[in-house]
Amino acid sequence: MFTGIIETLGEVTAIKNDHTNIHFTISSAISHELKIDQSVAHNGVCLTVVALNDGTHTVTAIDETLNKTNLGGLKVGSKVNLERCMQMNARLDGHIVQGHVDQTAVCVKREALDGSWEYRFKYDASAGNVTVEKGSACVNGISLTVVNSEPDEFSVFIIPYTFEHTNLQEVEVGDTVNLEFDIIGKYVARLMNR
Repeated sequence: MFTGIIETLGEVTAIKNDHTNIHFTISSAISHELKIDQSVAHNGVCLTVVALNDGTHTVTAIDETLNKTNLGGLKVGSKVNLERCMQMNARLDGHIVQGHVDQTAVCVKREALDGSWEYRFKYDASAGNVTVEKGSACVNGISLTVVNSEPDEFSVFIIPYTFEHTNLQEVEVGDTVNLEFDIIGKYVARLMNR
């Protein structure tokens, strides 16, 4: 369980193919604090730490994960949003995030405003996922408030702190991002479709 509040940015330092799996080695400010078998969200994808070495950690993404997220597009040097799982005695500053990406979306708008940024994301609505105005959505693991919700796209506004401390600074029009829709909204949508 996560909150969508990014702890730090990591950088991909190595990529190793292993059959249909990919092992990603990440360098970050928290890598030295991690433990083998620990769950860490990488761009919103919950992955298990499988190795530690000198300020880096390694995680493995299986074919299923690579097909349903943007992790397959990572390259050496790519920035990755990182969040360790939440502690039960901590504040829930974002919203309830499982680290299970529902689908990807494409950035269709990035506009610098006077002190903030607007991003608009388009996704395939046939999967049944929905957003609501002023609700929450997780984009690359970041808990964000939805504005201008449509059946297959939505916008978010980004403050300077979020822009500077996440990989949204590198997201351009045409780029693919990971989406996890609000868990409560997903259950309500499923019940309404019964």
